[in-house]
Amino acid sequence: MAGFLFWKKKRGAEAEAPVEQTLEAAPELEIVSEPVLVVVAEPVIEVVPEPTPEPTPEPTPEPTPEPTPEPEVVEQLVAVELPKRSAKKGIRSLFSRIRFNPENLDELEDILIQADFGIDASLAIVDEVKDRAKKTGASTEQELKDILAAVIAENLDRDDKALNLSDGKLPYVFLVVGVNGVGKTTTIGKLANWLSEGEWKVFIGAADTFRAAAVEQVATWAERAGATLIRPKTEGQDPASVAFESVEAAIKDDADIVIIDTAGRLQNKTDLMGELDKIRRVIEKQAKISEVLLVLDATTGQNGMSQAKAFAEIANVTGVVLTKLDGTAKGGIVYSIQRELGIPVKLVGVGEGINDFAFFDATEFARGLVS
Repeated sequence: MAGFLFWKKKRGAEAEAPVEQTLEAAPELEIVSEPVLVVVAEPVIEVVPEPTPEPTPEPTPEPTPEPTPEPEVVEQLVAVELPKRSAKKGIRSLFSRIRFNPENLDELEDILIQADFGIDASLAIVDEVKDRAKKTGASTEQELKDILAAVIAENLDRDDKALNLSDGKLPYVFLVVGVNGVGKTTTIGKLANWLSEGEWKVFIGAADTFRAAAVEQVATWAERAGATLIRPKTEGQDPASVAFESVEAAIKDDADIVIIDTAGRLQNKTDLMGELDKIRRVIEKQAKISEVLLVLDATTGQNGMSQAKAFAEIANVTGVVLTKLDGTAKGGIVYSIQRELGIPVKLVGVGEGINDFAFFDATEFARGLVS
C-alpha cells in the first residue's frame, strides 16, 4: 500500500534557501538610479539658483523591499510522504468458521447480517453477487469470494477518505470525539506517533478535563509518540480554554498539527453540544479546524450506530476512526456508517500497539473480510 503525500512546514536549511535568492536580486535596482542622475545635470543649473523644487531622484530607489514578503508563504511548505501502514493482518475474516457454499448463496445473507452490514445492505450485496456469478459463470468458493470482495470494495470506496493534511493551512487542527472507552486516547497516541515518524511537529491538547485519569492517559501516549502535551493549568479547567491554549502554543512554536482530546460524555446532548460548539469557536479565532474525527469501537456493532448518529448531529463529524477491528468479525459496521450517515471511515485500529493503526483502504478491508 502506497504512502500518503501531504504538506507540512519547511524547517532548518530548507527554509533558508529562498531568502538567498531574494538578496541576489537587489544589485539590479541600484543600476537603474545612475541614468536618472545624468538627466538632472543638464540645463537646470542655468535657470535660477532654487535648490528645492525639482530634485526628485530620491523616491526612485524605494522599490527594493517589494520582492520579499509574497513568495515565502508558498515556499515554506514542502510535500512529505508519511509512513505506510497496513491493516490487512488485523481484519477478521467472515468465513473463518463457516464454509462459503457456492451452491447456496442465501447463506451469505445471514453471514453479512451477523457481521453488522444491516439487512437492506446484506440483501443488496447478495443480489449483486448472484448476478455477477451468473454473468461470469463463477462456481468455485474462491471465485465467489473474489466477486464478494469486489462488490464490498466498490460500495465502500470514497474520494474523501484521506485526512485533510493537504490544504497548507497550518497548523492543522484535529478534534477527536467519542464516548469514553472506545479507544479515543489510544487513537490520539497512534495518530501522533505516525505523524511524528513523518517528522511532523505535533501538539496534543488534553481538553478532556472532566475525567481525572484522562490527562495522565493522554500524557503517557504523548510521551511515547514524541508529541508536546498542553495540560490544563488547574483541575477541571474549562475544556475550551485548554483547546485555545493548545492551538496558541502550537502557533507560537511553529507546529504542524494540533490534536485536541475532548470529553466523551453523551448522557446530556445539550451540554455536550454546547461544550463542543464553544471549543470550535475559540479554536477558530486562531486556526481552521481541519478534521473532527469520531472514534467508534467496532465490537459494539450496530450499537455504535446510535453513538455515531448522536455525534454526527452535534459535532459536524468529518471522518470516523474504527478501533478494535481485530477483536470482532463485525466489520460490516463500516458499511453501515458510510451508507446511513454519509461519513467516511478514515482510520482503523487493529491492535493495542502504537503502530497498530492504518488508513482505511476499501480493497484491503474487503479482501480481509472474505479471506
